[in-house]
Amino acid sequence: MRDTVYFLVFDGFADWQAALALCEIRRPGDWVVRTVGFSAAAVTSMGGLCVRPEIVLDQLDAARAALLIVPGGHLWQRGEGDPAVAMIGRVHAAGAPVAGIDSGVLALARAGLLDHCRHTGNWPGQLAQVPAYAGADQYDAGVLAVSDAGVISASHLGCVEFAREVIRTLDLYGPADREDWYRLFKHAQLPPWCVGEAVAA
Repeated sequence: MRDTVYFLVFDGFADWQAALALCEIRRPGDWVVRTVGFSAAAVTSMGGLCVRPEIVLDQLDAARAALLIVPGGHLWQRGEGDPAVAMIGRVHAAGAPVAGIDSGVLALARAGLLDHCRHTGNWPGQLAQVPAYAGADQYDAGVLAVSDAGVISASHLGCVEFAREVIRTLDLYGPADREDWYRLFKHAQLPPWCVGEAVAA
């Protein structure tokens, strides 16, 4: 049963990038969100939040994974984190979608997940820094986030778009509600059902 969304944490992870997505995942109460670390030691996010991982990498149950989220952080830009890269590949091979945002997309590239699917990132040249990356012809510079073949990728400028792709992947809400949600958080356009309430207030 795929009932768990795993979120990778490490020293310096960009805490805000997936925050909106995580809130929407937890809202219906159907999913368990668990933090995964390289070790059980507490880590400090880029914004200064102290987080103690609930499990370590080798405790992740790929059979229960509904989604694995990989946030950005300088770790990936330094070419570190090989154990997590291996885990990313293992989770995807087990049939679960994986999602990377900002430099977290570098980890997806290192896992070989971007070679045969449409994807995006911060800029094409950043992914070219990954020696084994062979997906340049699949890179879409015209979007801030995209989902294809069980892989969600997003620019650091696309937190709302990233959340929308996560919501769609987990089939949260109906299609119309998802679009209302996006317009609300991206453009501050109230959904039709609450416009009357706002006017009355």
